[in-house]
Amino acid sequence: MFKQLKARIVYASLLVFGVIFTGTVGYMFIEGYTFLEALFMTVTTIATVGYGEVKPLSDAGRVFTILLIIVNLGVFAYAISSISSFFFDGHFAEFYRLNKMKQRIARLNNHVVVCGFGRNGKEACATLKRHGIPFVVIEKEESSFDDHGFGDNLHYIIDDATNEHVLIEAGVERGRALISTLPSDSENVFVVLTAREVSKSILIISRASLDTSVSKLRRAGANNIIMPDKIGGAYMGSLVINPDVNEFIGLVTGQSGSSIHIEEVSMRDLKSLHGSTIKELNIRHATGVNVVGLKTEDGSYIINPEVDLPLSQNMKLILLGTREQMNRLKK
Repeated sequence: MFKQLKARIVYASLLVFGVIFTGTVGYMFIEGYTFLEALFMTVTTIATVGYGEVKPLSDAGRVFTILLIIVNLGVFAYAISSISSFFFDGHFAEFYRLNKMKQRIARLNNHVVVCGFGRNGKEACATLKRHGIPFVVIEKEESSFDDHGFGDNLHYIIDDATNEHVLIEAGVERGRALISTLPSDSENVFVVLTAREVSKSILIISRASLDTSVSKLRRAGANNIIMPDKIGGAYMGSLVINPDVNEFIGLVTGQSGSSIHIEEVSMRDLKSLHGSTIKELNIRHATGVNVVGLKTEDGSYIINPEVDLPLSQNMKLILLGTREQMNRLKK
């Protein structure tokens, strides 16, 4: 919308300057006016202030003046309508609101950049919102934000996510992760490649439709690749085999909107507890949160680890608990 409106205003401005230029050159050529005389005559003519002629006009000069006035009436009407619509049709208020949003985005840190606001993108945003993680959406189709249901605090940029300057505007270099859910695999590859060039450390998660795109996304720099069709089909099949287990997994992963969460905590954030065992942490007794898994220094996982296992700074704890229990743990 704003690009079209900006184009109209720029076009109207060029038409006005074009009329002034044409009038000035015309009077210089037809009447032999100096540049200043021709410019003054042109401005007084199109402004209809009625100061009179600089010098007596010839018949050709009068015909040229008539044509200049007729053309100017159309140009002036178009320019006024373009500028007034910006202020009186709500565009100025929307422009001001988007500028304020850009300022808020510029202050975000450790947030998630979501590229694409289709079905997958909206679901990812809903999950991030439930967990209180700030995020910025990049979507080039403005209509995608109609009735989005995320409230007035949704941060978004209406632009093409494949452009580097747009990713930088969204704060990729300050973000914790990027999720690319664009419908085209080639666009996702381009987004991943550009984001990885901007930030070497950011976590990048990308959607893929074709098996052949997975390796390309890996080479471009994606940490994780999700294929929604495969996951959906596998989940439907598993519901036939283990329906209760899958319902439980939906509960603990927050997919069903429950208050039960699985979260990870890095031991780097718990420097004073390095060398302690899970039992010595006393997390279950103090907060009600359970340690259900452990990611070791070499990247492998231990499910339901032993309570006497010593912990080091490069490990991560996988925790299960309700929202209230997680809040107690964080405090």
